[in-house]
Amino acid sequence: MRTHLTTRPRTDAGKALWALTKSLTAVATAEQAINWLTKLNSWYTVYGELTRQRTYLNRIGTSAAPDWVKPGQRWWYTHDRLRRAYRLLTKLVQRDELFTHLRPELAGLGIAATTNRIEGGINAALRDMLRRHRGMPAEHQLRAIEWWLFTHAIEPTSPASLVRPEHHQQPTARDHDEKPFEESPGPALYDTGLTADEGLWHRRGWAGHS
Repeated sequence: MRTHLTTRPRTDAGKALWALTKSLTAVATAEQAINWLTKLNSWYTVYGELTRQRTYLNRIGTSAAPDWVKPGQRWWYTHDRLRRAYRLLTKLVQRDELFTHLRPELAGLGIAATTNRIEGGINAALRDMLRRHRGMPAEHQLRAIEWWLFTHAIEPTSPASLVRPEHHQQPTARDHDEKPFEESPGPALYDTGLTADEGLWHRRGWAGHS
């Protein structure tokens, strides 16, 4: 919502929708959730027409078109960001994902209305760990994250339970005997071997007489 509206909307519709968005964190009961949904419907009654307004290219000319309009696009929503913000909220409502912490079956789990505890207590620590060890490949980063989560679990199991059967498999003799294929490096320009060309051995013919 902050991306679509910014923290300081300039239109009355944007200001009202941003204020409604900020009030979400204060919803703690089912009655408050119903009241919030009623306010969202009221917002659409007043400002809903803005989310449907269109601007046509043949009426304003190409010079007045926004930068984000694609080539060949003939029309676009006049208040595109406002429309995106409103549709984001309505999709969350339709998927029943906006007030998950108020579901009766989850009431006893103490689920918070925001992700602040996760961001500050877990995600921030994981990002710091990966930043300190940023040289690790992706596979090692995944293992490091899993180990961090394991060691910070409320009731961690024994580390031995993490060992899988394939970890007990010992390498066979064939694995040790196999050597990686190396291409022939070609003739050596400098080497430690002895050759007859260096005059170190007895020679036949006139070259062998003083």
